[in-house]
Amino acid sequence: MLSDAMVELKNVWKKYSIRDIFHRSLREDIAGIFRGNKDDLKEGEFWALKNINISLGRGECVGLYGPNGSGKTTILKLISSVTYPTKGKVTVKGRVAPLIAVGAGFHPDLTGRENIYMNGTIIGMTLKEIRERMDEIIEFSELEKFIDMSVKKYSSGMYLKLGFSIAIHSSAEILLIDEILAVSDESFQRKCIKKVKDIRSNKTMVIVSHNRALIEQIVDRIIFLEEGEIENLSHVINK
Repeated sequence: MLSDAMVELKNVWKKYSIRDIFHRSLREDIAGIFRGNKDDLKEGEFWALKNINISLGRGECVGLYGPNGSGKTTILKLISSVTYPTKGKVTVKGRVAPLIAVGAGFHPDLTGRENIYMNGTIIGMTLKEIRERMDEIIEFSELEKFIDMSVKKYSSGMYLKLGFSIAIHSSAEILLIDEILAVSDESFQRKCIKKVKDIRSNKTMVIVSHNRALIEQIVDRIIFLEEGEIENLSHVINK
């Protein structure tokens, strides 16, 4: 493990229940950490992650790759404190800007501009930072004509453009990007890839995608996951 790691998952296991995976509250999730035998699986439970060990340094960009259900998004949720490990330890040093779902953190009745303030605040930006970067965020998103329209009228692609633009212009040290580039058009994908490359030296990034060719354009190495486990050693990308 890196001594100066920005993100570290050490011997991490995560258990879910098929019965209540879509109904658990954060309170129940935290309480579950402290009760019962963590090694036992009850009826309907399964290990989403098994003994995961990952260290990421500053300026490192890593891709998580594997089939559906392999645990990629669960790792992002642990890093962003959306959920907590059943066993093991997750250490994060720095502010996190998660892009885990299209439209996450947006209020449908607010305008795009108003949602920039709300979403920016959620990922740790100050009002001063948001005001100073407002024009850049809007310009990058390509939504100038729609920025004062309620986002409930936005398409999924428009949600993506706005969410990505907010996150990429934040001062968060850690960026988490989950599959969302697949929603966008090809020209915006290219722009996002260029922007990621431009800022990556000062950020730690974790990118999830089923498009291996896409993430190989961006990342330093790929971690292969299958059925909640790291299938093999990280594959280093030669650029």
